[in-house]
Amino acid sequence: MSDDLREEIRSAVSAILRRGEAGGTAPGGFDGPLWTGLSDTGFHLLGVTEEVGGSGGTLRDLAVVVDLAAFHAADVPVAEAAFLAGWLMVRAGLPLPEGLVVASLDEADGQWRNGALRLTGRLRTPWGRHADHVVTLVRSGEEVLIAVIPVRRPAGPTVVRGENLAGEPRDTLVLEDFEAGDAVVAAPSGVDVGALSRRGALARSVQLAAAARAVLESTLRHVTEREQFGRPLARFQTVQQHVAALAAEVAVMGVGADAAVLAVDAQDNEDLAVAAAKATTSAGAQVVTALGHQLHGALGYSREHHLGRSTTRMWSWRDEFGSESYWQDRLAAPVGAGGDWWSLVTGGGR
Repeated sequence: MSDDLREEIRSAVSAILRRGEAGGTAPGGFDGPLWTGLSDTGFHLLGVTEEVGGSGGTLRDLAVVVDLAAFHAADVPVAEAAFLAGWLMVRAGLPLPEGLVVASLDEADGQWRNGALRLTGRLRTPWGRHADHVVTLVRSGEEVLIAVIPVRRPAGPTVVRGENLAGEPRDTLVLEDFEAGDAVVAAPSGVDVGALSRRGALARSVQLAAAARAVLESTLRHVTEREQFGRPLARFQTVQQHVAALAAEVAVMGVGADAAVLAVDAQDNEDLAVAAAKATTSAGAQVVTALGHQLHGALGYSREHHLGRSTTRMWSWRDEFGSESYWQDRLAAPVGAGGDWWSLVTGGGR
């Protein structure tokens, strides 16, 4: 899609999300009306090919929706549905079933018996309690498979509920000799838990950068409106210095996330770009949340405050799919193994 059309997507999705902000949901909740608004327009499956039931478009188009949902702290699993589940379904060539489809983050153990694939395992599945189907990787001997599991059928998998610090569902599906059904195919080369983790790291990088932008916006509004000693906080030099440091960190995070989306969309040095983006955004989360809360004073710590809704997500997303330390090690590994650091940074040019 063109940049102009992408701006139209941004405008339309922003309007849907702003309408959804008035309600809000309880911890571990799912904003059904907001999800309906996104799914009725097809925005929830941008970047997923029409051949499997998606809305078409590119990864850059999908990133716009994921970015905006994170910026508004929306209680909807756009990243899990399109970035992860949609990506697996496209690789499998399987049609998307009706309802909400999310991806598990783990492999199930699979055994073929009497022509049926039986699954066993405990699968970390964000938003699993709200899903109609879960797509998962399966290890069966030396073979890696992709299977779609119906969650809501009778005798379906057991869902053990969990939440991250922001109250987002981080559930576990328990499978005990569970029959997978007919939606099972061999995973293509390169599709495994590692590839799924990189995909998740890219999604979280986009979300972290967007949430950081929300913290900056909230902070600018607060220091402009709040007065101390008869003048706005923004007039104090120390506050200005902290705001400048916050804005700089937000800019770095945004550049890293955008560069990774462009690299993956173009299939150009994807591993390096995602590692750099997740390392940068996870590290930046610590700086942004600390400065945001410092500049808000005692405000913003409650779940209801818009600042807290962003910062608790950042604290959670920072470690999901690998912390900054994990991805920094991944970045350094080629050099430690005798690689050329200059070529790694510049792409080989001098």
